[in-house]
Amino acid sequence: MFRILLSTLIFTAPICSTTAKPSLLEQISDEFNQISTRAMPSTVFIKVQIQGEQQINPFQDEFFRKFFGQSPQFPQQQPQQGGGSGFIIRPDGYIVTNNHVVKDATEITVLLNDGREYKATVKGSDPRTDLAVLKIEETNLPALTFGDSDALKVGELVIAIGNPFGLEASLTVGVVSAKGRQDLGIASFEDFIQTDAAINPGNSGGPLLNPRGEVIGVNTAIMSRSGGYMGIGLSIPSKMAKNVIDQIIDGGSVRRAYLGILMQPIDKGLAEALGLDKQDGLLISEVIKDSPASKAGILQGDIILAYNDKPIKSIAKFRNDIALMSPQTEIKLNILRNGKTLTITLQLGALSESEVVAGEMIQKLGIEIENITPELARKFGVPDTDGVLITNVKTGSPAASVGLNQGFVITHIAFNNLDNQKKVSSIADFDSAMKEVADKKYVILIVRHQNFQRYYTIKVS
Repeated sequence: MFRILLSTLIFTAPICSTTAKPSLLEQISDEFNQISTRAMPSTVFIKVQIQGEQQINPFQDEFFRKFFGQSPQFPQQQPQQGGGSGFIIRPDGYIVTNNHVVKDATEITVLLNDGREYKATVKGSDPRTDLAVLKIEETNLPALTFGDSDALKVGELVIAIGNPFGLEASLTVGVVSAKGRQDLGIASFEDFIQTDAAINPGNSGGPLLNPRGEVIGVNTAIMSRSGGYMGIGLSIPSKMAKNVIDQIIDGGSVRRAYLGILMQPIDKGLAEALGLDKQDGLLISEVIKDSPASKAGILQGDIILAYNDKPIKSIAKFRNDIALMSPQTEIKLNILRNGKTLTITLQLGALSESEVVAGEMIQKLGIEIENITPELARKFGVPDTDGVLITNVKTGSPAASVGLNQGFVITHIAFNNLDNQKKVSSIADFDSAMKEVADKKYVILIVRHQNFQRYYTIKVS
């Protein structure tokens, strides 16, 4: 639409003399030029070096030397080069980029737009949002400011700046195509801005700007079949990014709030079974023992209709909003229980690393699970017994590759060997087991389907 508008302006705008009032097209062009002039000096190229894996030389072993004599030299892998974009957020050398740009880097070099070059250190990173903060030793640097991504509207003009394919800072223009893109498997916490401003390899970590030159997103990924630009770029919204960045700069790490419930959406069948007029809200399938929710009196089977007077839109949106809050924040929940509405006020706790790990393991497997309720047992034709029900398997996921499917019931998880098993009676049991296998390469699930039991070994790392 924006490109059509520009084309229309080009062919319909009158040809003006040098003394005439600037045309609308010239005014738009001038605005872009001003944004470029302000923002490009703040956008940097990040060059990283990653040490290649060392090849194993079997001739270094004493057994081989006895038979083959002097050990031949095995070639060592050369360090790999990579890169991306970033932008300065404080004059004293703080720079934002994506975590995947600097992950595993043994050396990081920041190149400013004016040609200056600095060694950088990682102040802190957050893989769950794919953000990282770097620090270089310099002062009086040109810094960008953050805008309000919540105020961003679909169709609004945006500008992306970065270093595509390692080129010097480049500017592209487009519009906001959509907001709140989630469940894409890019990061644990997702709430992406989608834009058609051209984003290519090397743009990762660069800023997405509004027409005022404020950062309203951090360019992170593209959706593409070819690996190049196809009109769908994704940026972390500034509201999420600023929360993470401020915590990293202030304390070196990120702390997230914790409610202590497991949730599932209310589909049409569940709404009918519960006698609900609409599919609004989230059903609490389990309350974690001793969690803030448990202490506040929230019960399994409660339906959350709103929080802080905001209607529930989706599980992902609710989860993100809670995670962006600080521990000890007080929130208000509107609950539907046994046909009656009540309000519960509680104080959020702090999300532990083990809770995050469990959630990420489930995401890696590519499955969605729920406690077995009478309604779900009837729907999927399974016994209403112990175990957790697989309600969805993502296409192309590790779980799908080994043949797991919806309607299968996970009853146990094995550790290291088949004799060391943990029984799974609920999602809480499953989460607890996932914490214990988080550092393993394989997960062994013991699954029941149609009165048969089978072991499924899934490689997750």
